Amino acid sequence: EVQLVESGGGLVQPGGSLRLSCAASGFTFGASGMRWVRQAPGKGLEWVSSISSASTTKTYADSVKGRFTISRDNANNTLYLQMISLKPEDTAVYYCQEAGSGARGQGTQVTVSS
Repeated sequence: EVQLVESGGGLVQPGGSLRLSCAASGFTFGASGMRWVRQAPGKGLEWVSSISSASTTKTYADSVKGRFTISRDNANNTLYLQMISLKPEDTAVYYCQEAGSGARGQGTQVTVSS
C-alpha cells in the first residue's frame, strides 16, 4: 500500500521560505516519478512540480518557477520541496503524489500571510 506523509508546512510571512518533506513507503520509491500538487481554498488541485525517478528531469509550473526547487533522496525514500520568496497566492494544502498511481498523502498546510 502506497503511503505518503507530508510535513513542513506552516504560517510564513510573504517573502519567507519553507521546506516541505514527504516520507514515502509501500512502493519502490526510487523507481517512481513524483510530484507536488496543491489545493488552494475553494479551488481545484494544481500541479506544482515533478521529478523523475533519478532526478534527471525536474519541471515546474510557471507560477513557481525560479522560487521552488524539487528534490529527492532515494536512499531515504523522501521527497522535498524547497520554497522561497513565498507569496500569499502560494497559500494551499500541499500534497506529494506518486506519479504512477496518483496516490497522495494527507497534505500539509502552507499559509503565506502577514
